[in-house]
Amino acid sequence: MSKDVSGLRFIVVGGAAGIGFATARMLVARGAKVAVIDRDQPGLGRAKADLGEELVAALQGDLLDTAGFDAVFERAVAALGGLDGLVNCAGIDLLKPAETMSDAEWDRVLAVNLTGPMRTCQSALPYLKNSPAGAIVNLSSGAGLMPLANRTAYCTAKAGLVMMSKALAMEWAPYGIRVNAICPGAVDTPLFRTSYEYAADPVAQLEQIKARYALARIAEPDELAEAITFLVSPAASYITGVALAVDGGRTFH
Repeated sequence: MSKDVSGLRFIVVGGAAGIGFATARMLVARGAKVAVIDRDQPGLGRAKADLGEELVAALQGDLLDTAGFDAVFERAVAALGGLDGLVNCAGIDLLKPAETMSDAEWDRVLAVNLTGPMRTCQSALPYLKNSPAGAIVNLSSGAGLMPLANRTAYCTAKAGLVMMSKALAMEWAPYGIRVNAICPGAVDTPLFRTSYEYAADPVAQLEQIKARYALARIAEPDELAEAITFLVSPAASYITGVALAVDGGRTFH
């Protein structure tokens, strides 16, 4: 099957920066029609400036604003003229011991990282039913496969996202819709940098993180975008319900 995504229509949620932007850029470069949704208005402006008119739409939307986000999602589908694929890349982290974590912090991490993707999948379903190539990729994490200390909420949400993807893959297979999850390790994104930049010794902290990985390095966003683009392409037409670790060997190292 072909890796060609030309003419296919995708929404990338969390597409203004990091892995989401790298994925949007790669899909556009390979001929897809792409709309990105993100809460970061300046980031959306940069994405639009970088991709120009090849980017169909760059829309501001916050997963925590349920009604508002639904309207933005509908605008994105309308701009694309339909939908063939959804990539859920929005996410937040919380580095905090469980004993001091508040209910509000727990709720927010799960709302953005797990409930939000579930709702966008539900929003996409009626349109993907009409596509001959319907596909969803949810961005989980290696932390959803192997836990990290002081990230209980994050690990729980990302593990839930893996199982959600597998359950939807079973439930929506009769519609011909494939659902997969990607589980990155450390990737050079603004979100990842917060995990070491504020440490007492950022250089030592970064080296400690690298040591968790068999390849002993940090990934570039394009390396994750390649895996995501493959999974939403016709080349992956017989792949569904997979949690693909793209993590430099952390989860077996």
